[in-house]
Parts: sequence; C-alpha cells; structure tokens
Amino acid sequence: MTRDLRRLRRTPALRALVRETRLHPSQLVWPVFVTEVEDTPSEVPSMPGVHRWPVDALGTVAERANDAGLGGLLLFGIPAEKDEWGSQASAEHGVAQRGVGALKAAGYDGVVATDVCLCEYTDHGHCGLLDNGGALRHRDTCARLAATAVSLAKAGADLVAPSAAVDGMVAAIRTGLDAAGLTETGILAYSVKYASAYYGPFRDAAGGAPRFGDRRLHQVDPANVREAMREHAEDVAQGADLLMVKPGLAYLDVVRATRDAFPDMPLAVYNVSGEYSVVKAAAASGWIDERLVVLETLTGFRRAGADVIITYHAEDAARWLGS
Repeated sequence: MTRDLRRLRRTPALRALVRETRLHPSQLVWPVFVTEVEDTPSEVPSMPGVHRWPVDALGTVAERANDAGLGGLLLFGIPAEKDEWGSQASAEHGVAQRGVGALKAAGYDGVVATDVCLCEYTDHGHCGLLDNGGALRHRDTCARLAATAVSLAKAGADLVAPSAAVDGMVAAIRTGLDAAGLTETGILAYSVKYASAYYGPFRDAAGGAPRFGDRRLHQVDPANVREAMREHAEDVAQGADLLMVKPGLAYLDVVRATRDAFPDMPLAVYNVSGEYSVVKAAAASGWIDERLVVLETLTGFRRAGADVIITYHAEDAARWLGS
C-alpha cells in the first residue's frame, strides 16, 4: 500500500489542519523610530512605509499596534543633540525615555522594548566611547550602556535590548538594573549580531552610521557559526532573558543552531532593514508578490526555531494573517 501525501494537501482546510509551523501577530515586534529632530512623521527614503515619529505622534503608533495585535514594539531614539559621550542616551527626559512614556500613556497593550546603544547618540556614530586613537573603551562603554538601560527601565520599558555588541555589556546592564531595584526588567540580548551588509537602510533611518572605521571588532564574522554559539553562551551566563540572531534571512542556519543549542531560551530573530528594503523594491517593480514573500519569509524564521520576529513588515503581516 502506498501513501499519497497529496491527500492532506487537497483543500485549504486540510492544509491548515496539519500545518506544522504557526505564525501569529503576537509573535511579531515592530521596530519604531522616535525622533526629536522632526515635528511630523517622515518616511525613510530607503525604507518605504517606515517612518520617523515625533514623540507626540506615538499615540498613533500605539493605536495601530494594538489594532494589529502585535506582540511588541522596539523603540529607537533619534536625539536632536549628539556628543562624544552619547549623553542623551541616558537622559531622564531623552527622546526614547519620553517615547516609552508616550506609548504607555496611549494604552499600548504589548511589550515595550527599547534599544540600548550609543551609535544614534554619539557624534562619531560608534556604539560606545572611544579613546584618542579611535578604539572602543569597553569598560567605560559598558558603564554608559548600563546607565542608559537603567534610565529606560525607569521610564517604563518592559525589556531593554542592548545592540552595541560589546563584550560584557549584558552583565553590566543586569548589575545596573538590579542595583537600581529594577529586577523585573528583562534583557533582550543582541547575543549574535553579525557584521552584516544588510544594515544600510537602518543607518539611514536612525542617523547612526559611523563617521570612520567599522564595527567588525565587536560584531560576529558572517562566516562563523561556532563563534556565534559562544557569544550566545556568554550572554546567557551574564543574565540575558532572551537571545537574538541578527540579521535573519541569510542566517537561518544560525537560528536553527541556536534553537538546538539553547532549547530552553526564548529566541528572537531580527528581520533587518536591508531585508525589508529589498522586498519593498522588488514588490514596487512588480517582480514579486509582497504579501506571499513576506509571509513565507516570516514563516521560515518560525520554522527555523525563532519564537519572536522583529520586523518592519509587522503591521502589514498582521493584517495579512487576519485576512
């Protein structure tokens, strides 16, 4: 007797009944840029459909995210003033801190996570503090990142998400949060952040491109997987509550390896700006069906083992999933 696998593909209802991987809006996190440079929402030229939002417009973001049933928002701040210390990153009334308050006041129901990095806040565009030769000062950078995380947690952030990819930052942040009595604030660690070419549009959106040099000394070589597992292990030991692989689409093998190596840890994947913009450009030219490609891509992240997907497609994907 032969088994015909087509029997369970015959109708949409049968296919849905035996579907192995589920994708739901509650698993999606929408990255949001909040700015004090502009007074009205402005579209990012290299990321069609993505906007920079002034603080007083975040009520609209909260309403749209609630309507879509999204699991969370990830906030990135764009300050009006920058300096070599990234002082505004930890300012009590900084743009991201006020953004968190605005989302909470607007009644957003999901998780509010905040980026913790200095690249948007420093005048040199690097993720931390530099010495006179332009090298990263690790210990001082970790202290600044911890102060930033504490400030954002005090503002009401549910999760802090350190993206600087600096050794020791998770331990410094956990220590800082606990010392401030913020023991319930979780850390979404950018535990594996590759030195990727896919980040270009984000740097356009956030104004965080380095003025010189690059970040290859503190981001993972795109050719390496075993190194990535060591990075995860370091962040788990330092107190990370969630792990992340970034970018996503070119690193599905790393997502799967992470799930296998850390089966009990919640795992996020970041569907980054370059991945988003490539899809948008191809769809605008009529070369692909945007809806089908996006949902297939996000399902691929889930199939590889991700629990949470950070994606600029979040609002559209939630609508498509509900249609």
